[in-house]
Amino acid sequence: MDFTKLKAALAVLGKAELGAPLVIVMVLSMLILPLPAFILDLLFTFNIAFSLIILLVVVYTLKPLEFASFPTVILLATILRLALNVASTRIVLIDGHNGGDAAGKVIEAFGAFVIGGNFAVGLVVFAILIIINFMVVTKGAGRIAEVGARFTLDAMPGKQMAIDADLNAGLLTQDEARERRAEVATEADFYGSMDGASKFVRGDAVAGIIILFVNMIGGLAIGVLQHDLSFAEAGKIYVLLSIGDGLVAQIPSLLLSTASALVVTKVGSSGENIGQQVTAQLFANPKALTVTAAVVGALGIIPGMPNMVFILLALALAGSAYLIEKQHKEVELIAADYPQELALNTPPPEAKELGWDDVMPVDVVGLEVGYRLIPLVDKNQGGQLMVRIKGVRKKLSQELGFLIPSVHIRDNLDLSPTVYKISLMGVTVGEAEIMPDMEMAINPGRVFGTLKGKECKDPAFGLDAVWIEPNQKDHAQTLGYTVVDPGTVVATHLSHLLQSHAHELFGYEEAHKILDNLAKSAPKLVEDLVPKTLPLGVVVKVLQNLLQEHVPIRDMRTIVETLAEYGLRSQDPDILTSAVRAGLGRLIIHEISGMQDELPVITLDHELEQLLHKSLQTAGESGVGIEPGLAEQMHTSLQESMQKMEMEGQTAVLLVSSYIRPWLSRFVRHSIPGLHVLAYNEIPADRQIKVVSTVGRRT
Repeated sequence: MDFTKLKAALAVLGKAELGAPLVIVMVLSMLILPLPAFILDLLFTFNIAFSLIILLVVVYTLKPLEFASFPTVILLATILRLALNVASTRIVLIDGHNGGDAAGKVIEAFGAFVIGGNFAVGLVVFAILIIINFMVVTKGAGRIAEVGARFTLDAMPGKQMAIDADLNAGLLTQDEARERRAEVATEADFYGSMDGASKFVRGDAVAGIIILFVNMIGGLAIGVLQHDLSFAEAGKIYVLLSIGDGLVAQIPSLLLSTASALVVTKVGSSGENIGQQVTAQLFANPKALTVTAAVVGALGIIPGMPNMVFILLALALAGSAYLIEKQHKEVELIAADYPQELALNTPPPEAKELGWDDVMPVDVVGLEVGYRLIPLVDKNQGGQLMVRIKGVRKKLSQELGFLIPSVHIRDNLDLSPTVYKISLMGVTVGEAEIMPDMEMAINPGRVFGTLKGKECKDPAFGLDAVWIEPNQKDHAQTLGYTVVDPGTVVATHLSHLLQSHAHELFGYEEAHKILDNLAKSAPKLVEDLVPKTLPLGVVVKVLQNLLQEHVPIRDMRTIVETLAEYGLRSQDPDILTSAVRAGLGRLIIHEISGMQDELPVITLDHELEQLLHKSLQTAGESGVGIEPGLAEQMHTSLQESMQKMEMEGQTAVLLVSSYIRPWLSRFVRHSIPGLHVLAYNEIPADRQIKVVSTVGRRT
């Protein structure tokens, strides 16, 4: 790779950034320092060239937004021209008595050659330029810019709704919609700026008039009173120099006003510049030229009229009309030579028939973020959320025993800027608002003070929390708060939801993958289970039941062996789940209490357990038909016992018979989260049980 060229390009870019500061320094120099006549000539020439460059750039620009910096350029050009007026006024009034070239060759040329040294002619020419610039071009351009800005702002909501409609209809992608929205906003900003920039041009024209008369009056006074010139001599010198100075300033001003008018009056196709657009539309119809040629030719044969001029123009127009008509006929002949199916009136080809490829599948796991949260997921902006999500997936996959699907992350402009949304199978399961520039101080239950900040709730577990400034982190930790950054908040919330809904993420594909992996080490075991003993659907349902009860399925060998043994007796998923839980008893107890030999538990009163047993036998699959009052009383007692165990630092475990365990597990799953419901046969023989409380029918 040629690094020399790269360095040179970077050097040019670095110098280009100095353009605006150099212009400001140049303007200040012209306002403060007396400039030599040669430097003034150079600056006047540069001013004319600069204005001409701006005009030509506008003419060749395809659409206004390609020259979005035009309002700023107008301001810079106006300030440069006014600074030149100040510098030229200084040199005219100081050195004007020395002769016409004392203020520079450019001013002398415009004062003597352009207007023939006649200040009366100069005043008339200057007045005409002012009228054209101030009354016609600038006033019209300012009005168009004002109306354009108003209409553009009024049309913004409709354009935004059209973009949203196209996005919802699938005609646009998220990136394309974002670009279209940005273009609409930029267009509104541009026309708003042009409305203000037109006032600069209008003010410049007014300043030109005032500066001319101030220069004339000041020059006459200085020439007569300070340099003892006669009034006629002073008028000849200073009036001509003032007019020359005014003309030098007004010509660039007129060019800039014309450029402003061209920008705000350009409409239609953005694929053509102004010259192409005017040529294509003005001379598209040769009939207009033919009629015009006839009218001009008729005027040319009237006696007393300048016959030669009118007849020459009529012939030129007629010739142009003939050439344009000839080109149109050639195009028609070329089109006629093509086969009928390629003719211009050939109907467009039929649209492709819809297929299943057009039906977009929903994301298994999705994360949508507001636009202010994009830096959290953008690696180029230092975002670490994607890395943390990858870590969450890896950790959960290792703990649960199957591969957690990828998380599809995208921005959603319909969300509030600081809101994120987590979805499973296209359905929202979690949503929260976070402060991207702050940190969350979570109250774990025991803190020793309060913090100043925005109070909130931890989205994962609903704990009280406060959004604080990063510089408060150390203080919050000394008070007992757990302080985490916004990325950790989102990752923790996602981890909690994935773990809670793990059974929904597990399906036939995942079951196939797990069994295929097991078949590598125990092929005969898998072959005897599916499909000889159990269909795959039953195996999937058992594994989903285990995940729903927060039992990992890492030990697939034990699970498959148990299913192979009990699958010969029953294919009921609930019965098979209970059998598998008993086989995984050691794993389940280890997940709850670790290596402790003694397991503190809550039990049911014998009478209550017998009642539930009989009710379950009577109701069958429809559920347990117990009284609502008894169910509420049992729920309250279980909740009180659980809170008591948690206050003592123990994990709450309810121990019941294997027959009623599935129903009790469903009974407390959502109303008393954190209470583990185990069956007697799930306790390993080497673990001791300590009953800490018993729940009965009566309080």
